[in-house]
Amino acid sequence: MSSFKPFSQTEYATLEQVVLCEPKFMTIRDVINETQKKFKDEGIHIELAMRQHKEFVKQLKKHGVDVVLLSPVKLFPEQVFTRDIGFTIGHTIFVAEMAHKIRQGEEDLLKSWLKNEKLSYYNLIGDMIEGGDVVIDGDKIFVGLSNRTNQNAIDHLKRIMPEKEVITIPFTEKYLHLDCVFNIISPTEALYFPGAFTKKELDVLRTHYDLIEVSEEEQFTLGTNVLSIGDKKIFSLPVNNNVNKELTKRGYTVIEVDITEIIKSGGSFRCCTLPVKRSAQ
Repeated sequence: MSSFKPFSQTEYATLEQVVLCEPKFMTIRDVINETQKKFKDEGIHIELAMRQHKEFVKQLKKHGVDVVLLSPVKLFPEQVFTRDIGFTIGHTIFVAEMAHKIRQGEEDLLKSWLKNEKLSYYNLIGDMIEGGDVVIDGDKIFVGLSNRTNQNAIDHLKRIMPEKEVITIPFTEKYLHLDCVFNIISPTEALYFPGAFTKKELDVLRTHYDLIEVSEEEQFTLGTNVLSIGDKKIFSLPVNNNVNKELTKRGYTVIEVDITEIIKSGGSFRCCTLPVKRSAQ
């Protein structure tokens, strides 16, 4: 058996182990989101993306995080976004069911690593769900209803975790995943982009959190898609000035790393990380 148990209860407890994948074969092959649409002709500078990713890994390790790197495969141009292939709730790692053909098969590489580590997992076969749509906070699980995650998957989670409050959050589909427009950073605070939600969803989110607004400009550069690593430390892009100023004002330590080449494909720090273990605090 593995020497450790997976565990994750929130988005902001101390991050101990995380799964990433280098963007070695990253390319905009099929346009599947608004950001990719803008950068389709410009393309992605692989060497720059690799350098930026290496710096991100270096900074994670510097802050005491154990980084697991999955092997990049040429078949999968979106593989850098490990968040989507699974998610950890409590002691259970859930393996996702990818919606788009271009990404189907990525989850098998996660399964291989889990088997090698002798870690059990729950495979959500038949229910379309991706980890970018799953945002957790203790007994609350917010799940984005999108063209990547369907109601069947949300109902499935409700059945297998009756002790949790599973909250469905529909949002404007062009924003890809819920974590591109909503991200919990503390027991009382969350980043959000209001333009992705109707009044009904905004009212739901406001009942749970003090919402920190991200502008349309900084949503495009994925200001919402930060990564909390615990102790009020957050990875964020240097380009998202307003988000970073607001976080600093609220007592957060903002760790600025430039991964702007990677975000051309529509994901930032949270998208690039699959937490396997966070502390219980």
